[in-house]
Amino acid sequence: MWLLTVRGRFESAHRLRHYKGKCKNIHGHSYKVEVIVSGKKLINGMVMDFGDIKEELRKTINKFDHKLLNQLPEFRRKNPTAENIAKVVFDRLKDKFNVYAVRVWETEDNTAEYREAE
Repeated sequence: MWLLTVRGRFESAHRLRHYKGKCKNIHGHSYKVEVIVSGKKLINGMVMDFGDIKEELRKTINKFDHKLLNQLPEFRRKNPTAENIAKVVFDRLKDKFNVYAVRVWETEDNTAEYREAE
């Protein structure tokens, strides 16, 4: 099996509801999102064109860019954590590609990854 990885970035703010730490206040992040797509066959020597994955990832994360995530429909009832962002991106892309995993960096040192159980 081959794994292809594409990354994108977006800037946004959020706050964590029902949380007692400092993240209960509105604050921003420079998010990095990584999508890993798997494939078992090569056509013309590749699983697929990286550009196709990049374009769909760009469309998906542009909806989050420079927004207060708490105000988006996806996060009105759940906290816009890195974990939940990873799941939302995974769900939006899984019908287009064989998505293996989505990883979200909230900071350079902190990531959350979502993949479906095998």
